[in-house]
Amino acid sequence: MSRYVSFRDFDWLLLLFVLLICGLGVMEIRSATTYTKFAGAHVKQIYWIMGGLAGMFLMSLLNYQVLLDRVHWFYIVAVASLMMVLIFGQKYLGARRWVKMPGGMHFQPSEWVKLILILAVAKYFADLHSKDLSWSDFMKAGGLVGIPMLMVLAQPDLGTGLTYLPIAVMGLFLGGVRLKQMAIVMLVAGLLMPIAWMKVLKPYQRDRLTIFMHPDADTQGKGYQVNQSLIAVGSGGIWGSSEGSQTHLAFLPVPQTDFIFAAFAEEHGFVGALGVMLLYFIVLMRLTQNAQTAPDSAGTFVVMGVVAVLSFHILVNIGMVVGFMPVTGIPLPLMSYGGSSVLFMFLALGIVMNVRMRRFVN
Repeated sequence: MSRYVSFRDFDWLLLLFVLLICGLGVMEIRSATTYTKFAGAHVKQIYWIMGGLAGMFLMSLLNYQVLLDRVHWFYIVAVASLMMVLIFGQKYLGARRWVKMPGGMHFQPSEWVKLILILAVAKYFADLHSKDLSWSDFMKAGGLVGIPMLMVLAQPDLGTGLTYLPIAVMGLFLGGVRLKQMAIVMLVAGLLMPIAWMKVLKPYQRDRLTIFMHPDADTQGKGYQVNQSLIAVGSGGIWGSSEGSQTHLAFLPVPQTDFIFAAFAEEHGFVGALGVMLLYFIVLMRLTQNAQTAPDSAGTFVVMGVVAVLSFHILVNIGMVVGFMPVTGIPLPLMSYGGSSVLFMFLALGIVMNVRMRRFVN
């Protein structure tokens, strides 16, 4: 740790808002799981948060520039870990996403790979020193993110794989991508979409991407999750319902993970849901401010990569809950139950703090 780095430069206000969101998440997990087989999950969530806080403070002490210099080794390990999942991963509901750890715990490598990609993309674009990207630069950046993304899609895990995209998009945007390049890429993607739809996506994934537009077409089957989520959000009204019938009577699926925002909206109403979104907005604004004050372009790329991933998670999860987005299994950051997601978010915040604390280092 450099003698010029001090915890006085730590963003304590950002941490306060983050912990407020985590606290609301713990309370909602407790409420949603009290009379279910997942009772006590909120205690595990507290442990994950405490572990995440420890990891965040540790990460803030490691010089992010040193991490960037060694990111190629981290990237190799990340790809190797995804390969291990495909070969030795635990299969659950037809997908291999977790590696069994000592003590019966399960680790999801695809979550921490997002952190490596944020660093790798930041390093790549910061080293270009060019205002405009060539097609070669564009393709290399696409391959950097595309390789682990394809490996995650092969698990199959469409939700997590999609969260890699905003990292690449943010890097390209800040790196100087030209409008012509984006137009050509979007045109090619549009032409390849039918092939991906039929050859890459599984039947249940195609169902998820279409049923949200017409959930009433199969209320007891493919549209069940979306319908129950909409009912939960609607029954909350303005101030919420203390009974929380959709959540407590187990109509709402997995209320402690993917649909935690629906459970929270049912119990705390429109006002409570709006309050949570306001907290997320403040967190995103604080992160963006830290990106603006970063000591170098690499630091800006790193922080904005975190902003991109967090924004994507929030947009897709809340959009899914209210029927504007397909059900993809993307958790709500800091609120949804899950150790891998919580650890990733706190480690990402640790890197943000790392950048912030070196604003005045010569």
